Amino acid sequence: MPRKPSSSAPADYQDQKIFANDPFAVLDQEGVGQLVKMAVELGRKTNPDLEIGICGEHGGEPSSVQFCYRIGMNYVSCSPYRVPIARLAAAQAAISGDKSETMRTA
Repeated sequence: MPRKPSSSAPADYQDQKIFANDPFAVLDQEGVGQLVKMAVELGRKTNPDLEIGICGEHGGEPSSVQFCYRIGMNYVSCSPYRVPIARLAAAQAAISGDKSETMRTA
């Protein structure tokens, strides 16, 4: 069962324009995303063949999937009903060729 916030805080933060999106569904690319990017870079520096991916709601959300591609992750994983969306987002990221943040190793 996926984790869900135990309070209405994320919705309240969205209503007050503190968060643009629900952080449990859309990866905050400027905040947490930069930590993820750093983890990918440092992990690959230690082991160039390291398989890195993300799972959960973020793995099926189009902008998060595209971000994962740009920073060089190998895969995303999500619930079955989100697979078509994730596959489409991954294909769009690959076609766009946007590897501006880092080159993919796979």
